[in-house]
Amino acid sequence: MYCRMLLPSIALLLVVGCQAQSQPLPKSAKLGPEKVAAIAERIDSRYPKLSDDLRSQMLSTVVRSLDEMVFIEGGEFEMGDFGAPCDFDQTNMGTWPYGYEPDELCPITGKFDDDYLHQVRLSSYYLASYQTRLGDFDVFRASLGLPLFDEVLRERGFFHENKPAPTMKWQEAKDYCLWLGGLSGHAIDLPTEAQWEYAARNRGKYVHYPTDTGSLNYGKNIPKDEETNELAIGQFAPGPLGLYDMAGNATDWVNDWYDPEYYRNSPSENPQGPESGTQKVRRGSSISELNWQAANTVRRWPEPPASTRHFPDSSFRCAIQSGQSLN
Repeated sequence: MYCRMLLPSIALLLVVGCQAQSQPLPKSAKLGPEKVAAIAERIDSRYPKLSDDLRSQMLSTVVRSLDEMVFIEGGEFEMGDFGAPCDFDQTNMGTWPYGYEPDELCPITGKFDDDYLHQVRLSSYYLASYQTRLGDFDVFRASLGLPLFDEVLRERGFFHENKPAPTMKWQEAKDYCLWLGGLSGHAIDLPTEAQWEYAARNRGKYVHYPTDTGSLNYGKNIPKDEETNELAIGQFAPGPLGLYDMAGNATDWVNDWYDPEYYRNSPSENPQGPESGTQKVRRGSSISELNWQAANTVRRWPEPPASTRHFPDSSFRCAIQSGQSLN
């Protein structure tokens, strides 16, 4: 049974039920009523002791998350740093190879272990159009009885429910996606590094920046460089596939372990990254970086999978590891 939320603090929803009149199940743009009802029943059976309000928020989170998934048709592409003119114009990139021979181009990045081009074939999948909202991440934590983090910084306005969910650990991002998958009935996980780049490059095209135009239009498709705090998700035009904020606001964790030589040894079919490692891969760029330099589609870098606090510029988005219909 689902009801209107009456309490402002989500933590209280763990122990306080809702006595208001029951409300209809949320409507979905992609899911039929039977699918929504099945998700509701799954939530009720797994979390019978949670309040009606919290279970209602969980249902809304799952349904909206599926509605916001973008279908990415699989295909083959050349993964890695494909090069750019040595004197490129970030505001008007044009079409690769920009009138040059490919071997006349300069590397897009410096020392980021991305310069070995290799063929990759991906099956179809879905990728979240937005990074995970902090509000949804709060629902996840509350459902597991975990405390909400950084109360002091919340009071100072650093965290907002519609900003990207900040992570302290890679495992937090992984666990959220698996939680979403368990409740939705779909195989949801973090995207692989190859899936992230393929989508950022508009299905593997030679696209320099993951924006609507492939160029940077400050304040319209990428934050202005003078911005210093993370913005709410979806403030700028999406890329051609309908993906928002693939660079410029917060970075994305991906599923892969990091190996500087992996591109030279990567399998061509649906690469999953190394089997083990000590660091995980992050993709995209954050608001603290210069966009012309960092917001490209090919940069990759290692990061320890755990830190000592939640960083606003370290976020994630989830992927459905199947191309089958959501309904």
